[in-house]
Amino acid sequence: MKTSRWRLNLFVFPIALLSLLAAKAPGLTEKVDPFKPLRVLIGKWEGEVKGKPGNGKAEREYVFVLNDHFIQVHNTSIYPPQEKNPKGETHHDIGFISYDKATKKLMLRQFHVEGFVNQFALESISVDNRTITFTTTSIENIPPGWKAKETYRIINNDEFIETFALAEPNRAFAMYSETHFQRKE
Repeated sequence: MKTSRWRLNLFVFPIALLSLLAAKAPGLTEKVDPFKPLRVLIGKWEGEVKGKPGNGKAEREYVFVLNDHFIQVHNTSIYPPQEKNPKGETHHDIGFISYDKATKKLMLRQFHVEGFVNQFALESISVDNRTITFTTTSIENIPPGWKAKETYRIINNDEFIETFALAEPNRAFAMYSETHFQRKE
């Protein structure tokens, strides 16, 4: 009887210990979600945009695609004719946000109707996950030295402000546009 109890303890004790350690070690039991700070953006949005091209309206959609490995972003900004922009303009871009396991960073790639391709890397996320900043690592089809920065300030689950800034070579970032988005869906 004592021998079988001893064998049972040899079997049960290590399993109980491993279970306890796994419960205390988040990396062993929880899968880290690199998209967690961006999940609030999933959905359809509309907003007021102001900036270098003038004032206008914007629509945006964030949706998970390809087995939830990417967030696809569709954006349209319409600037009607105005003093600052007499002809007006319609801007379209499509983007993808991914997680680069090698650098352990979120990446944002945007493809613009004007032919620009911006590749951004996550620069920072505030402690409260309410301010997320991406800075370009490269921009295609623009003279060398230009940089761009995109910052999302999450106001609440149904509202955020996006600031898009550009920097000419050897210059500081200057706001190009700012859009105040409200959740549509």
